[in-house]
Amino acid sequence: MPGVRKKNILVAPLDWGLGHTTRCIPIIWELINNNCTIIIAGNTTQVYLLKQEFPQLTFIDLEGYNVHYSKKGNRFLATIARQLPRIAKAIRRENEWLKKIVNTHRIDGIISDNRFGLYHKKVPSVFITHQLNIQTPLGSPAGLLTRKMNYSRINRFTHCWIPDFEASPGLAGALSHPPKMPSISCTYTGPLSRMQPAIAGEPKKMVLILLSGPEPQRSLFERLIFSQLRPTELSFVVVRGLPDGKGPQVPALPNIVVYDHLPAKELNRCLAEAAVVVCRSGYSTVMDVCVVGAKAIMVPTPGQTEQEYLAALLAGSGSIITASQDDFDLYALLERAQQSNCRLSAPQEEQLLKKAVRDFVGSLAG
Repeated sequence: MPGVRKKNILVAPLDWGLGHTTRCIPIIWELINNNCTIIIAGNTTQVYLLKQEFPQLTFIDLEGYNVHYSKKGNRFLATIARQLPRIAKAIRRENEWLKKIVNTHRIDGIISDNRFGLYHKKVPSVFITHQLNIQTPLGSPAGLLTRKMNYSRINRFTHCWIPDFEASPGLAGALSHPPKMPSISCTYTGPLSRMQPAIAGEPKKMVLILLSGPEPQRSLFERLIFSQLRPTELSFVVVRGLPDGKGPQVPALPNIVVYDHLPAKELNRCLAEAAVVVCRSGYSTVMDVCVVGAKAIMVPTPGQTEQEYLAALLAGSGSIITASQDDFDLYALLERAQQSNCRLSAPQEEQLLKKAVRDFVGSLAG
């Protein structure tokens, strides 16, 4: 309508790996379809990736939490625990940052993917998470305490969007279907993926290897993969998960194509053409594989209880093949995949996201 100002929406994903960033892409497209002005906040790597998809949008710098992971999976929780005071400080810092940004950019709405500090008393805000019921290795009492602490932060927002199917177990099982929900408005959006379903075609012989997640585990898994690769009748495509191209050289091998990063359309094509996808069991990767309907071998990041839970859940339902990083044998796993009918797929729920975005934008003050 003439004279009606377009809504200014701030979108800011967490910097723990690139999954939080890539799953914001379908949300940004829906905001564009709803005639919004979008401001994207992130660190250098996040901005670099999203500028490839949305060069026309406005980008502003927002420092990440810069969490460091241990090389040893059994030290994962201890390594994270030592950083909790610094993470809490980063959350307070980003909340102060938001107060300034709301005024300078006239922000009407906020969409935060797992950034706990991006709530505002006067501006409606969405918190995106599939981890309402955070898994801990310490048993039920610790899980209840963790959920209480998690909800105390989530409840500072106006809405919570859960990227899964409403019917349990969905893709994330108990993570996204807790016995008790946050007290704010909660909406299941269906999987958040920039991918499109594969179209049945010719027999597939390519193996796609997707490397992702934070360091040092991304590099450790990459070195493990390349130590096992050898020439066969199969062809391999390796996507390193390095959108800024800053990584060490990898060996040049026959029948193996290596990319630092692929834009959404090219990655979608590779996923659709792959006979098997070898990847982490990070939730954004799970959603991408599900939407395409690919056959997958998933290797959880050592020590990450969420990824270990998801891999066990999906393998238990016969949807994927899984193995630990310590027991990883590429060609033995490919043989298992060849003999298996496993495939991770689900009906599309595009309308859920469309409705969630439309309702949120429509609720914002003029």
